[in-house]
Amino acid sequence: MKKLLCICLIILVWSCKSDSSNKNKSQSPNIILIMADDLGYETLGAYGSNSYKTPNLDRLAAEGMRFEHCYSTPLCTPSRVQLMTGKYNFRNYIGFGLLDPEEKTFGHYMQEAGYKTLVTGKWQLLGNEHQQTLAGNKVGSLPENAGFDDFCLWQVDQRGSRYKDPLLTIKGEGAKEFEGGFGPDVFVDYINAFMHKNKDNPFFVYYPMVLTHDPFVPTPSNQEFGAFDPQSKTNDPKHFGEMVGYMDKLVGRIVNETESLGIRENTLILFVGDNGTDRDVTSIVNNEPLKGEKGYTTDAGTHVPYIANWKGHIQKGTVNPNLIDFTDFLPSIMEAATQTKLDKTESDGLSFYPQLTGAAYTPRDWIFCHYDPNWGKFEPKRYVQNKTWKFYESGELYHLKNDPRELNPLNLEEQSSEVKQLVHQFQNILEEYR
Repeated sequence: MKKLLCICLIILVWSCKSDSSNKNKSQSPNIILIMADDLGYETLGAYGSNSYKTPNLDRLAAEGMRFEHCYSTPLCTPSRVQLMTGKYNFRNYIGFGLLDPEEKTFGHYMQEAGYKTLVTGKWQLLGNEHQQTLAGNKVGSLPENAGFDDFCLWQVDQRGSRYKDPLLTIKGEGAKEFEGGFGPDVFVDYINAFMHKNKDNPFFVYYPMVLTHDPFVPTPSNQEFGAFDPQSKTNDPKHFGEMVGYMDKLVGRIVNETESLGIRENTLILFVGDNGTDRDVTSIVNNEPLKGEKGYTTDAGTHVPYIANWKGHIQKGTVNPNLIDFTDFLPSIMEAATQTKLDKTESDGLSFYPQLTGAAYTPRDWIFCHYDPNWGKFEPKRYVQNKTWKFYESGELYHLKNDPRELNPLNLEEQSSEVKQLVHQFQNILEEYR
């Protein structure tokens, strides 16, 4: 009897420990990072857009946190490399369309933290022969070597269509054409299937969208979609609005799936744009026209929407006025996943995780940008800014609220002592990150 009692006691203790372990495991939040392509802040209703309807993203903002001052680099690859590695481009940017295979990404970090990882959407980080030649024959990264257990991607080692009749590369299947399909739909189908498969384990989904990048073409919400020939040269900005609407619809599908799976309250959803809107698009925001300036270091080229939503954890309707830099995402995601901070040698960023949960935090005072895309005719530029002032290494100084298009550089000698002191601080930062 004594022996039986001891055995029962051991089983009970083990069971309690096991339950505790499972409970702790379930408390590690799932994390979904969605990044739209070529989408400036002015395109979402939550930011005052008068041009487009974005009810799902507006709802995420209303039920979560909307950041007013999130800044990317002006172009896709520099932003993506910075986001994935948590480091400024001068440290690890090897060329347009390339991710240095020696770099550790948030995929690697999340795998180490016990997460199942998925990337789906736009890859464009392996590079083609031309890109590799420009980068001194350096080769980029494959998704399976960049920290992702699973993937469904456009433009890994083949280009093809990203929209109608997409040519996509899927883990274990290789390149595959989805005749009559729409790439963005395929990506979200894949995400939802991945979440269903991993609903009982912590997962990390990175969804770099192909929307709303050109070519501007009909979506399945348009009656012209059925007859549309994806081999045509169609690239008409008149379709940009419906592409924004379709992007918003897809975000809604992902959110709804987390509800259906019963994991909504244990899932942190982050939505951000990778750079400003295409230069062929002019939108109305807060009743004023704003032309996209993708590729340029102005506000319209770098100011992007950023929304964080975590039901039951982030206070509803919060408008966050603090500066957010793309290097900040890696340390923030890791702190959310592990409740520990990355060492400063691992990332240039500052975790914004405490801001999401209402804990004590120290906000950023400035944003730094090293921009040398090695693509197109864009000039290399380096600058530091806060919410009001922007100083370039070349010596140009701008007041961002009075001159967001940066048309009239100011004479530093004519500024107040406070502004001169601020510029001196910015100069020291530029020197530190040389």
